[in-house]
Order: sequence, then C-alpha cells, then structure tokens
Amino acid sequence: MSGRSKGTRAVFLDRDGVLTEVRTRRVCYVNQPEDVHLLPGAAEAVAGLHEAGYKVFIVTNQGGVGLGHMSLEDLAAVHERLEALLAESGAYIDEIAACTHRPRAGCPCRKPQPGMLLELASRHGINLAQSYMVGDMASDIRAGQAAGTMTVHIASRKGRPAGAPAAELTAGSLLEAAVLIIRRLASGEPAAQTEHS
Repeated sequence: MSGRSKGTRAVFLDRDGVLTEVRTRRVCYVNQPEDVHLLPGAAEAVAGLHEAGYKVFIVTNQGGVGLGHMSLEDLAAVHERLEALLAESGAYIDEIAACTHRPRAGCPCRKPQPGMLLELASRHGINLAQSYMVGDMASDIRAGQAAGTMTVHIASRKGRPAGAPAAELTAGSLLEAAVLIIRRLASGEPAAQTEHS
C-alpha cells in the first residue's frame, strides 16, 4: 500500500443545511431536540457512505452556546435526537464535533479554521487527502481546504455562498453529494491535490 493511500477515508459533514433543516417554515435554528428534522435522503446518504468504506463525522459551529442561546445540555439533546432519527433508517455518525465558542472568539476549532477536522483526523487515523468536507457555507469549504480534504458544496440555497472558494464538487443535497463521492471513489479519480502531489 502506498503512503498516499494509508489511513482511513472520511466524510466530514456540516450539520444544519446539510443533514438537518434550518431556516425553513417549521424551524429557524436548531436549538432544541424538537427542532431536529432530517433533510430528505440524509440518512440514506450517511448509510451509503459507511457502506462505501468512509467514516462519517459531523463538524458544526454552535456559537449559540457561547452566546447563551442554548446550553451544552441542549446541544447534547439535539445530537441525541439527530442520532436517534438516523438510527431509525440504519445510519449512524462516527463522532460529532462542535465548536461552542462565540463567533468572534478567535478559536482554532471554529470553521473556517480546520481545528475540528484535524483533531478528528488525528484521533481516528484519517487520511485527509482521501477525505471530503461537505457543507453549504463558505466557512465549510474553507475549513476543508485548510485541512487538506476535497470539498463538496451543497448548493441548496441560490448559488455559491458569498466569498466561498470553488469546491471540487457541487451537489443539490447530501444524498446527491454521497452519490458523487462514491462514484468518484469507484472510478479511481485522484485525491485532493497538494503542493507535493
């Protein structure tokens, strides 16, 4: 096995707008368990990625905790509900990482900084060059690129987010993104490019 292919592949997912509804008619922000509604095909996408050999992680900015809009207990309850909904469809998340600092606290874990991805990769033996960051915001794409992953922009909103760099792939939903990722793996397309590739 070559050094380039060592390590486990992973898909890092933003939470709101990728897995769960946000700013829809029935939910504005996901601050309580009752606010958790999976987007269509989300559970199927997660299960399919696992079946293809990827670990699946959530990396989410939750500055509402630092701002006092929700507690750590509320956040834990939200994630418990999310995992329960996924489990109903036979899907699961390997680990959830959340940055709970205030938006302008300058911490290295809040996206667009890559801290959450790097920490998960270190602990789980993830090959970042063979992995993907999937998100709907510019901060998600920047975090993935800073960590050295390939990136997928979920373009469920109109166009590319303001200031977002171009992602390798664009999809209309997480399910579509999973199909693209799995097809790319099957076709043997190259991993993320680095200065030394």
